Order: sequence, then C-alpha cells, then structure tokens
Amino acid sequence: MVRSLKKPKKIKHRNKESKKGDSSSSSVPSAPAKVWEPGVDKLEEGEELQFDPSAYNYLRGFGIGWPCLSFDIIRDSLGLVRSEFPHTLYGVAGTQAEQASWNYIGVFKISNISGKKRGLVPSATGDEDTDMDSESSSDEEDDVGDASAQPILQLHKVAHQGGVNRIRAMSQKPHICATWADRGHVQVWDFASQLDALAESNAQSSQGGNSINRVAPVIKFDGHRDEGFAIDWSPVVPGRLVSGDCNRCIHLWEPSADSWIVDANPFVGHQASVEDLQWSPTEADVFASCSVDGNISIWDSRIGKSPAVSIKAHKADVNVISWNRLASCMIASGSDDGSFSIRDLRLVKGDSLVAHFEYHKQPITSIEWSPHEASTLAVSSADNQLTIWDLSLERDEEEEAEFKAKIKEQANAPTNLPPQLLFVHQGQKDLKELHWHQQIPGMIISTSADGFNVLMPANIETTLPSA
Repeated sequence: MVRSLKKPKKIKHRNKESKKGDSSSSSVPSAPAKVWEPGVDKLEEGEELQFDPSAYNYLRGFGIGWPCLSFDIIRDSLGLVRSEFPHTLYGVAGTQAEQASWNYIGVFKISNISGKKRGLVPSATGDEDTDMDSESSSDEEDDVGDASAQPILQLHKVAHQGGVNRIRAMSQKPHICATWADRGHVQVWDFASQLDALAESNAQSSQGGNSINRVAPVIKFDGHRDEGFAIDWSPVVPGRLVSGDCNRCIHLWEPSADSWIVDANPFVGHQASVEDLQWSPTEADVFASCSVDGNISIWDSRIGKSPAVSIKAHKADVNVISWNRLASCMIASGSDDGSFSIRDLRLVKGDSLVAHFEYHKQPITSIEWSPHEASTLAVSSADNQLTIWDLSLERDEEEEAEFKAKIKEQANAPTNLPPQLLFVHQGQKDLKELHWHQQIPGMIISTSADGFNVLMPANIETTLPSA
C-alpha cells in the first residue's frame, strides 16, 4: 500500500547534461557499457545513468505543475489506431500540491509528437507549469531550436478540493471524468468545454496553466466513510461506476438523466482497505476488487452485496489489478511485496495462477494490460522501474547466445533476466501510475514524483498491428 508522494514540490524540467562529457563526442565507447541493474548495482559518487536512444522510438518528459498520483488518457476522435508521427494526445491528471487549496485537475493536450527510430529532440526551456523535456542524442543536433520539431503542451486547470487520489475518464463519453479526493468524497466532472477549447486551438507553442478555473462538478458523493483510491467506469454500460474506500466499502453508481444515483448500501466483503477496482470487459454486472487483505474478489451486482468469489492472491497487500480486455479470462495483480501475478478466472475453483514474477524489489504501484496485444502488460514499481512483459515468450538458449555475442562489444548485459521481460524504463522517481494509449499502439504514459514521461519502446513495434 504505497500511495502518497513524499514532500511534493513543483516540477521544473530543464535540458539534462551528462556529467561524463558532451554528447557530441564519439558515439563509440572506449569500453563496453554496463547495463544497470536496479537493486544490484550502486552508483558511485559523480556517476550518472545514461539511456540508450536507440531503445526508444520516442521519449519525453513533461509536467503540469505539481506532481500527480493519478491521470488518465482521454479517448479522442483522431483515429482508432494511429501509427504515424506526428501524434496528438489528450489527458486529465489530478495534483498532489503542497497545500490542499493549491490542487487542481489538469486537462491537457500534447501535439506535434514527432518521434524517430534513433535520437530524441531536445526540448526548449518552458515555464514551470507547461513544460516539455527530453533526453537527446547527437544524431538530432540539427533539430535543436527547430520549433517545428518541438511538442506543444496546452493546459487548462480546474480547481479541486484537496489532493486527487485517482482520476478516471469514461471511455464512452471521454469528457466525463470521476475523481477520488483525499478529503473522502468522489466527484464526477464534465470537461467538454475544456476539451473543445483544446481541440480548436492551433497554438504553435506551449501555453496555459497560468490561472485556475472554478467549475462545479456534476455530482459530489460524500457517502464514503473514509477516503479511497479505487474507482472504475464500466466499459460495457456507459456511465456505470464503482468506487471503493479505505473502510472496505464499495458503492455502485448508476447513470440517471443528467446525473447519477449512488447506492447507499455498499458492497462489503474485504477485511481491509479496497485498493483497486476493475469492471469485467464483457459482463455488464461483474467487477473485481483487490485489497490490503491480500485477496482479489469477483462481484456480481445482481446477486447481493457479498463477493461471488474470493481468491487469496498475494501474501501482502494487493495494490492494483488489471482485467485483460483482449483475453477476458485473465486478470493481473500487483502486490506490496514487489511481486505480480496472472490468473485465469476460468480456474478460480482450482489453481488459477498462470504466472508469478518477483522481479521488482519494491511495491507494485500500477499494472495494465496492453490494449493491442493480449499477452503483453506493463508494470510500475516503487523501485523506480517501469517494465514491459510478454507472457508468450519462452527462453531460447541458442537465440540468447547469438544476441549476447552480437552486443558483446557494446554492453555487458545481465544474464539472469526473465525471458518474458521485454523492456525496462528508468529515470523517474517514485513512479505511481501508467497507462497505455488506446489509440496509439506502443505508447505508454507514466506519472511520478518528478513528472510525466511519454515513451514508445522500439522493441515492441513489430508486434503491433499496422494502421
């Protein structure tokens, strides 16, 4: 159960410079580089990690002012599957400000996302609220200062009472968003006007974020007895919502005309805090929950307020779950002990465990299946790693030997990594949440104490469908 951000500070991104020399120096290392292993290797004084630009099709950081525990990607009308640069994305995020009255919801748009197979475009210096930042390679020096190559961040701020524990946008009506506040209430908002303004804007540079607007929520529910973090919109029934709190209670929200009716009689079955909720991708009345009690429960809202099935999923707190929308029998869970598991819900009466990984050394903070590959999922952890896994992969010793021989002169690679591990992304501190972009295959956005990253790993490109 790792939730809060330690001493949140306003985020300021600047171009990063290597302590080991200018990037214009020879790209051929004098000796093989060492691949960093978190939890195994230690940085000596004066040393700093450097990333390999060839590993990404795109990598860039940005911030909206204060750090955010939670965000969501807004579904847009720019195309269901988009594979060609430049890209545009929309999102919402909730802040964790130093003072409660300073918090807000950021509704943002990032346009002109222009990636390449090698090299990333250095960012122009921005202000503290709307700021884009990137690592760069010498291959892209010609683009420095080229405004046409810079992504454009536009931001609208909406005042929020207290910190935002979690925020989720409805997939069927993306302008409708729900927030869990650290003050113990759940609110539903309509951000249609903010999103329309962003869509109509043709700004040529990053802007916005100078003022905080006050917008009344569509509904505010104070029926929870404690604050919470668990909330999810149904992908089957538009407007149907569940919210769970730290007092073990789950409330069902039903859409009614222009508002919602919240069932005051909660679902109760866990012995401790409800940490996450996920609706079934196929069943209108079925949802899953996870808890500090170590259990995953499956509920059917038609047959009472107790769980239909409960599974002892982990020895420690279960922080997060993700229900696979491409293979609806599979559910993934991440635990406070750093492990994550995959279960087949068709086997809940027997041994439902399909896979269990103990790669991460700190609590799992987010887990999500890829919307484009049924066997692929991404995981973030308090060990400052974001990892991508393909469960369909198996160890091939001959292929491994070939690969090691090929990269021997470039890097000393670890020998004990799981074969299912596709990618490791680092560089963010205190990672909290990640999401795949539903309409841009291969794109992941993550949030942490030091801001957001937008990344597109190069090695998952070949498994994605063509547009």
